[in-house]
Amino acid sequence: MTALGAQQTEQIRDTISAIRQNIQQVLVGQHEIVDDVIAVLLAGGHVLLEGVPGLGKTLLVRALARSVDVEFSRIQFTPDLMPSDVVGHSLYNMGKGEFELKKGPAYTNILLADEINRAPAKTQAALLEVMQELQITIDGTSMVLDAPFMVMATQNPLDQEGTYPLPEAELDRFMVKLKLGYPSLEQELKLLLLNTGGESNEAQVSTLQPVINGTQLMQLRTLATKVLVDDKLYRYVLDIVRKTRSWPGVLHGAGVRASINMIKLAKVRALMNGREFVIPDDIKLSAKPILRHRIILSAEAELEGTNEDDIISAILMKTEVPRE
Repeated sequence: MTALGAQQTEQIRDTISAIRQNIQQVLVGQHEIVDDVIAVLLAGGHVLLEGVPGLGKTLLVRALARSVDVEFSRIQFTPDLMPSDVVGHSLYNMGKGEFELKKGPAYTNILLADEINRAPAKTQAALLEVMQELQITIDGTSMVLDAPFMVMATQNPLDQEGTYPLPEAELDRFMVKLKLGYPSLEQELKLLLLNTGGESNEAQVSTLQPVINGTQLMQLRTLATKVLVDDKLYRYVLDIVRKTRSWPGVLHGAGVRASINMIKLAKVRALMNGREFVIPDDIKLSAKPILRHRIILSAEAELEGTNEDDIISAILMKTEVPRE
């Protein structure tokens, strides 16, 4: 595998910076979240965004989709949504005397699954195959989707009325789970001014121009795989992930997919900082987004008020960082 050169790395960082600036034209604040979403886009993963309504989750996804010149679809998940409403179904054409495929909104490049936990598990599971294998099977016929493909799902906190927890198998398909918090006072004031000036959020997003196309995105994903990772850092990642399986207060820890995704995301973070090699900080920054939805706490830990991020912080503190 040929390593990236300094000039090539700089060009990639400039492209990433252009995507970031494009999104931030319409999304105030949330700088870390924006970087996380861009990193997952280049790493070839899927994103789960959690936050109370009105924090800009859908706006962020739409802005990202506008920044990449590919097909975009949106599904509003509701309690009565059926799996066929997501992936499609076969429809009998009486005139032709044969069944025809009616494709669902999942046949796209970037899919916004809005409020995914408003639908029951059966409908949520309709995305399992497409997220993992990039194909959809209807009536025994499998159809491969065009690359790139990315699911960006939003969900409301589970303590809200009318929400269903996502199955563990589906949670594991998401590379990261990101939590959107409330904006600062200054950011909220800016939002207030922007959204009361006569132009809606949708109108603002529609003015964004694409930064890259689908072919260029796939090229960036390929280049990201060439970022160098020292053997000690592979061991470091395994030490972190394996500790989640035996840590006090953890009922179930992270699986193998967590380790793979942590390396993939760390490589992109290196590129975002103009480096062609991964350092321990790239891995540390990737730990919480990748692990928080893959850890199941014991009842005792939850009663004590411990959350997943607390556990991950403690594990990082107790895991020896590789030295040169």
